[in-house]
Amino acid sequence: MDFSIGIKGQDYVILAEDMNAAHSIILNQQDHTKMLDLNDHLLLARTGELGDGVQCAEYLQKNIQLYQLRNGYEMRSNAAANYIRKYLADSIRSQEPMNVNILLAAYDTISKEPQLYYIDYMGSMATVPFAAHGHGALFSLGIIDRYYSRSMSRDEALSVLKKCIVELKKRFIVNYTSFNVQVVDSQGIHQLDRIVA
Repeated sequence: MDFSIGIKGQDYVILAEDMNAAHSIILNQQDHTKMLDLNDHLLLARTGELGDGVQCAEYLQKNIQLYQLRNGYEMRSNAAANYIRKYLADSIRSQEPMNVNILLAAYDTISKEPQLYYIDYMGSMATVPFAAHGHGALFSLGIIDRYYSRSMSRDEALSVLKKCIVELKKRFIVNYTSFNVQVVDSQGIHQLDRIVA
C-alpha cells in the first residue's frame, strides 16, 4: 500500500512518499522514511515489500558509493538509473525476486539538467516528467497531468502534490497520515516540510 510521487521542473525534481510502514493489514509505523540518498545528486524513493525495499535500496546505495570510491567521481544519473534497472531486471529472473518499484530523482551536474526515472520491479525504465508508484497513482496521475507544466515553480509543484494528497484522503481507503517531501537540484538534496494529510 506504499505510494510515491515525483514531479520534474526546469531545475529541480520533487519526490514525495507516504511514511507508513505496514505488513498486510497491520500498520507498524507512521514515521518511516522510504527515501534514500544514493549520492549528493541522486535520490531514490521506493515502494513495494518493506524487507525487499530496504535490502535493495541499501545495496544500491553502497554500490554507487563504491563506484565513486573506485573511480574518484560520482556516477552520472543515466548510468545510475541503468544500473538500478539492470539490478531489478536480474532480480526478477532469479530464485528470489524483489518486489520493489523505484522513482529516481537526479540532477546531472554535467548536463545541468534534472531527471526523473520511473523503474518498476520488472526492470523496465523510462525518463518521465512526472510519475507515481503504488495504488495512489490511480488517483494522482490524472491530477498531475491536468496541472503539470514544465515551467512550473517549486511552489506550484508542491501545490499539485497537495491536491493529489487531498484527493487520496478523500477517495482512498488507506489512511496516509503524512508524506516525506524532498527536492533534488543543482545544490544537492534538500528536505522540505512534511505534508500532513
